[in-house]
Amino acid sequence: MAGVTITRKEAEELRPWVDRTVQKFLGFEEPTLVTAAVSCLSSGFDRAETARKLSSLLDDAKAASLAEQLLTGAVEQLRTKQRQAQEEDGPRKSRFSEMPLAMSQPSPGQLTTLQIREMMANAQRMIEERKKAIGGSVPTPVIPVAAAVADSRNRIAELTAQIQAKLGNRPGFLQQPAATPATVATRPTPLILNAEGRTVDSTGREVQLAHHTPTLKANIRAQKREQFKIHQEKLSEDVAEQNFFDQRVGAKPAQRGRRGFRFHEKGKYELLAQRLRTRAKLERLQQEIAQAAKRTGISSATKIALMVPAARAKEGKEEIPDVEWWDTFIIKGESYDSVIEAVVAGGAPLENLLEGVTNLVEHPIQMKAPTLPPRGPPPLPVFLTQKERKKLRRQNRREAWKEKQEKIRLGLEPPPEPKVRMSNLMRVLGSQQVQDPTKVEAHVREQMAKRQKAHEEANASRKLTTEQRRDKKLRKLKEDTSRGVHVAVYRVLSLINPAKKFKVEMNAKQLFLTGCVVLYRNVNLVVVEGGPRQQSKYRRLMLSRIKWSEDTIQGEGDKTEKNQCILVWEGTVKSRSFW
Repeated sequence: MAGVTITRKEAEELRPWVDRTVQKFLGFEEPTLVTAAVSCLSSGFDRAETARKLSSLLDDAKAASLAEQLLTGAVEQLRTKQRQAQEEDGPRKSRFSEMPLAMSQPSPGQLTTLQIREMMANAQRMIEERKKAIGGSVPTPVIPVAAAVADSRNRIAELTAQIQAKLGNRPGFLQQPAATPATVATRPTPLILNAEGRTVDSTGREVQLAHHTPTLKANIRAQKREQFKIHQEKLSEDVAEQNFFDQRVGAKPAQRGRRGFRFHEKGKYELLAQRLRTRAKLERLQQEIAQAAKRTGISSATKIALMVPAARAKEGKEEIPDVEWWDTFIIKGESYDSVIEAVVAGGAPLENLLEGVTNLVEHPIQMKAPTLPPRGPPPLPVFLTQKERKKLRRQNRREAWKEKQEKIRLGLEPPPEPKVRMSNLMRVLGSQQVQDPTKVEAHVREQMAKRQKAHEEANASRKLTTEQRRDKKLRKLKEDTSRGVHVAVYRVLSLINPAKKFKVEMNAKQLFLTGCVVLYRNVNLVVVEGGPRQQSKYRRLMLSRIKWSEDTIQGEGDKTEKNQCILVWEGTVKSRSFW
């Protein structure tokens, strides 16, 4: 398709159509693509050049399709505009061409001789009146006015003679028309200038014309906005006057208001942080006071103080009450004086004036001691799996980390230093590493040594001393035998071997077992008592660790047999028998 010749003005007129075409093609607005398309149309590019120009913004297939639509649509738009212009101009030209030429009446823009003479007479009359009003103080230049009037008359006579000479051969043109009623002028009145160049009307009076001056687009838009605002206010007033209008419902504006910048004042967030710190400090102080009051028993007194009437609390007066609060449950009167007066004056017994006071002893209700175990079965312990224990540990660590971050945010704790190592040196301290690498490396190594030292100190603080390790081992070995003692009885054929006898005795002492050994030929009994774990370790010693079969003993006659150990009995008893 050949290039279309379109002027820049026509291309700018087609910009709205191009914008709609691009939006319909892409599905969204793209001002850059619209500008490029208008530039191609005004430059007269053909289809290939337009597609090549648009390919920088779109892919080749879409650019070729859009170029075809733009060129075809632009030609159709121009033809439609030309057709509309011809249709608008046609009736106007035919109307004027078909109108009969009426020379009997002068055109609205042309003045007849009679009208000119009347205007001149009126002008002379006005001049004379002004002269009389002025009183001859200022001389009026009459000669120029008379000369101007004479020139005007001569010129009018010449024009009239020329018109009559040209139109004299046409019948009916020079005949005087019949008197017709005055018609209403549909066009503006002709412009009349006097000798001084000022605008006057048909009577000779000066006319002030309205001068239209160009204005800026910004001022025009501002005026339109003001008019629209006034119109909206009128609409809102009309709506408010209706009976069914609800004042609580805010009317939605027609246009969205422009949101301006709202800058925060300096020190705003510092003040907020200070308030948060103060609030946290106050809450912590209140908790400490509440705990101290709970330990010392002042919390009940605090609750009693809250029972003071509001009016007295506002006045801040500490008046002595007629009856203390702890006596109001006993005294029947309104004050101490009333009780004393009743006893002195009437001789009434004091027991009648006091409630709850008798000669009997009141025993308080016995309560269960909190140290005793409950009567019901104890709750079963919950055993967590390894996965559940890991999850619980992660949750606890997460809560501790959140609490630490909150304290750092409130300024209660200093933020930790960045953990810099030799591996992440460039990533953490990029610019400083380039400026002074030696100093940065020394600083990093110092931090590494500091962390290593803190780690070792923490391990050393957790490490048990010799006495603590001994106590820990003893706690593991010793068991609670208050609820029952486990007893085991072993039979050994021979305990002649001193080494094995030493092992039996020493392991019993190390495991904190009590008992005895009965030595008899072929019937050597070892009785031990202690906890279940102690018995388990000792059973393993007696039945597995000690090799009894290494020794041989003399049997009946000349027979020999191997030594052995047998578990005779094991069970539980109420208390120990050996100490």
